[in-house]
Amino acid sequence: MNSIDKLITMAEDELTQYSTEARKIEKLRPKVGLTVPYPQQKEVREQILADIPTNIFAKIVERDRQMVALPLWGIGGLGLLLGISMHQPLDFIATGIGFYAAFGVQSLGWKIEAKRLIVKTLDAIEREMQSEA
Repeated sequence: MNSIDKLITMAEDELTQYSTEARKIEKLRPKVGLTVPYPQQKEVREQILADIPTNIFAKIVERDRQMVALPLWGIGGLGLLLGISMHQPLDFIATGIGFYAAFGVQSLGWKIEAKRLIVKTLDAIEREMQSEA
């Protein structure tokens, strides 16, 4: 696992905590400092920024991942309900597709949000280093 993957995993762990973004950044700063040396942080930041998708769907998922996934969860649930109540096994295909797509959307939004948090943390570290100099 390279340092970028470690950073993203740390950010995902931090996203599970209920706190403000500023608090998450403050908690990530020492971890980022231990994982990536300061001279390499700018390069890592650029790599993470290049890895964040910029298409319209990715921006919508980043902003409202739960809203995008909700209809897919509904399709999965409806397929499950109809498959059980009407004894139609083909409806279970909709369940599988709906749940798989909803989970994929949620996961994509989670990864993008974690990458943005790492970029914001690296920017905060850079601002602090600039103010000290």
